[in-house]
Amino acid sequence: MTAATEIPKYHELLWPALLAVSELGGSASIGEMVETVVKHESFTDDQQAELHNDGPGTEIAYRLAWARTYLNGMGLLTNSARGVWALTDEGTALLTDPGVEDEERQARVRTLLSDHVARLRRERKTKSPSLDNVDDGAPSADELEWKEQLLDHLMDVPPDAFERLAKRLLREADFDSVNVTGKSGDGGIDGLGVYRLGLVSFPVFFQCKRYRGSVGPGAVRDFRGAMAGRGDKGLLITTGTFTADARREATRDGAPPVDLIDGDRLCELLKRYDLGVTTETRMEEDVRIEPAFFADI
Repeated sequence: MTAATEIPKYHELLWPALLAVSELGGSASIGEMVETVVKHESFTDDQQAELHNDGPGTEIAYRLAWARTYLNGMGLLTNSARGVWALTDEGTALLTDPGVEDEERQARVRTLLSDHVARLRRERKTKSPSLDNVDDGAPSADELEWKEQLLDHLMDVPPDAFERLAKRLLREADFDSVNVTGKSGDGGIDGLGVYRLGLVSFPVFFQCKRYRGSVGPGAVRDFRGAMAGRGDKGLLITTGTFTADARREATRDGAPPVDLIDGDRLCELLKRYDLGVTTETRMEEDVRIEPAFFADI
């Protein structure tokens, strides 16, 4: 990573991540959080394009994922099974106390991080990451591990297999008459499905982009151009991420909207519909001694 593309460490993104969730109303999807942090931190195109370990995910998205993991362990953020992250009561109190200046709030975050790192050290009895070099020996995060493995598998399958997977996913998500075109010269449209919403149905064109790194606004414009005169609803699916400009282009006023599914959301959807992902629930016992019982014998 060159100096021009240097990206803040995980612990340096804790505060921006908290502010992003607060700005978005106290809860946010991963994509919304990444987009908001990128905007407020004024990350350059080069920084947004920097890959983590050759992709397909970006370094910014990867480090923000660790920031979320830390904030969860610090008790400031919590997440649902559907990948929505929200401020906890403690997180809300930290950000909204009118008698506290921002410097004090950030100092509180640093203290919570220090306590969390010390707790990890005690629990694991191994060297825990330092606050200045969180990259080394960061706490394990199953969310990061399984998604990276899944995206690596998706990058290895043939292009037509990836399109068939998209077709299967759309069918599982209540699309009817899903067809993969796969025709050259079709303007980048890979398929068409009919989405049914109650008594209403409408056609949705989709495009699959197995991509390492960030997809820019040009890809959204090209896809929209391919749909011109054929339909008004599009779905762009990628194993990578979308830049902030791409997300803005997808919802630009006066243009047909294009829904975006990035690599992180794609992983969540494959998990939800059990497509190549198996989830096992582990039961753990919490054993607690009650001294009062023995005192009353």
